[in-house]
Order: sequence, then C-alpha cells, then structure tokens
Amino acid sequence: MERYFLEFCNKILSLDDAIRFIGIANEHGILLATAERKGLIPLLNTEETIQYAITAATRQYTRIRWQGILGKIDYTSSHYDKLLRVTIPVTDRSNRLSFVLIFTFDVNSKNFHEVIMERIIPIIRRNTPRLLREKANISSV
Repeated sequence: MERYFLEFCNKILSLDDAIRFIGIANEHGILLATAERKGLIPLLNTEETIQYAITAATRQYTRIRWQGILGKIDYTSSHYDKLLRVTIPVTDRSNRLSFVLIFTFDVNSKNFHEVIMERIIPIIRRNTPRLLREKANISSV
C-alpha cells in the first residue's frame, strides 16, 4: 500500500521540472507518502509539512461542502513569495474527502495551471479507483 502511494507521488513529480514537492495525505491529513525534486532544499521541515497536510485536509472539508452549489473543485492554490502551493482533493463517489494531494511549485512557474489541469488531474482521475481501493485496504488493517 505505502509503496503504491510513493510510486504515485514520484510519477506526478516527474511530470514537470517546476514541481518541487508532492505529498498525499488521507482525509485526516495524515501523510501517506511524499516525494521531492532531487537536490531540493525544503522550505518547511518535516513537522511543518505534517502540520500543513492536516491543515490542508481541514480546509478541503470546508470547500467540498460548497461543491453542490459552485461545482467540483479541481484545485486550490496559494501564491507565496517563495513558492506556489497547490491542494487537490480526491473524493469518493459520495463526494466525501478521501485524500488530499499537496504540491509546491517554483514561484516563477508561469504555466502551473496547465500542468495541473492537463497533466496532473488526468493522472489523478485515472488513478482514483485504485487510490480508493488502497484506502479501503488501509482501513481494513
């Protein structure tokens, strides 16, 4: 199970050189796997990354409840001086949060929207059934 999440993160990391970091967390914000660009000097330490994942999951619950009115969330982003942060929720068929993917991009990335919409989200959508199966396997352990 853990291996699948790590492979998934590495697959997405390889999609674009501007991706600095990716993590996948469960609906509670517990990180299941992370990957970062080779040679990267992270801006957050491990504890801060764990806290960010928990916060990101909490925020997604708030956002998901508005999807019935506003439409499905593709991603949310924040532009900081030093990087771009992106969060992508993965929901089950009942629109319940199952996973949160957290990314960072280089701050000077001009095409991060296209990378997300044309490269990352299609992979997430193709892999959602497997992600949900892996979640069921984790829950049954």
